[in-house]
Amino acid sequence: MHRFISKRYWIDQSTPMGKVDDLSKGFDDVINLSLGDPDIITDDLIIEQSFKDVKAGHTKYTDFRGDPELRAEILKTYQEDHSVMLDDTEIMVVASGCLAMYLVLEAILDDGDEVIVHAPYFTPYMQQIALARGIPIVLDTLEEEDFQINVERLEALITERTKAIIVNTPNNPSGACFARETMEKVAQLAIKHDLIIIADDIYGAYSFSEPFIPMITVEGVRDRTITINSFSKDYAMTGWRIGNIIAPDYIIRIIQQINENVVFTAPSISQRAAIYALRNRQIIQPGLIAEYKKRVVYAADRINNIPNISVLSPKGTFYLFVNIKKTGLTSMEASDAILKEAHVLTIPGNAFGKCGEGYVRIACTVGIEKLKMAFDRISQMDIFSK
Repeated sequence: MHRFISKRYWIDQSTPMGKVDDLSKGFDDVINLSLGDPDIITDDLIIEQSFKDVKAGHTKYTDFRGDPELRAEILKTYQEDHSVMLDDTEIMVVASGCLAMYLVLEAILDDGDEVIVHAPYFTPYMQQIALARGIPIVLDTLEEEDFQINVERLEALITERTKAIIVNTPNNPSGACFARETMEKVAQLAIKHDLIIIADDIYGAYSFSEPFIPMITVEGVRDRTITINSFSKDYAMTGWRIGNIIAPDYIIRIIQQINENVVFTAPSISQRAAIYALRNRQIIQPGLIAEYKKRVVYAADRINNIPNISVLSPKGTFYLFVNIKKTGLTSMEASDAILKEAHVLTIPGNAFGKCGEGYVRIACTVGIEKLKMAFDRISQMDIFSK
């Protein structure tokens, strides 16, 4: 609390997720299964082509809505992969999926508007909504319901102040992939109550059991759906900080105005890289998807063979939301014990909402050899060997 700091930030809003970097430095042999930052380097094809463009002069500001060539590739990708016909005016390129979510919330929310978020949720949602002067309303999803949205409980949370629903599938942190029936019921509620759906499609490539269903493809909600995409996870491009927004043109115009006063344009170099990612997605993505599926399947098998912990069969993403309730420990206590005794860094489930208590999240962002080492260590812990 300092007079030079805005009073809005006098209350500590840090989360366990935000503290993992310091924790990872506590031991020389830590195996980091915390943040979703892939160990896999961006494909050489993307790097080489984008750096040719850099040397050719692509180092300046781009069009305010993004490089026209990249927007054309996004349009083409949606047409080819999802049979969705977009107009160029519905597309905006931004500097990351996180910034995309903030810009969207800033564009649509009036003071006091409510946004329903299904938990467990991506941790930044709460403060992003608050920064846009909205009020987050949390809908718990449950392991015994496969972490699917319960539409009856969802509708019970809708009030006259509800403006939007955030839908994140495949889900971080649970790995859940929402069934088409779930998506259709959410769409019907949005129509019935005149709500906006914000579709966080960050992990669209990693739907292992069933084909990915973008909310924009669900009947009746094209005109009330805002889609957020990122290249970070689907193309192992976390450091490039590049994403895009698809929305009705009148929303895109407002987002553009806001963004001009925040970062002006997304990095030109990263936009060139994104072009080559999309153009070569059928070459680049299959290997990534296969590798992460192999990792989560291996990790889930190891977890379910360790006493006192369990996890659902992997559906999507490269995360596992591990049930540790039988240990009798809280999420924080379990995560702390795993770090101190096994030197494996995880994130306590309560970082993702109250219903995450009793879980820890594991990110399978290291190879099988390191995962084996991590679970060999964990299986030797007293709390997991009784």
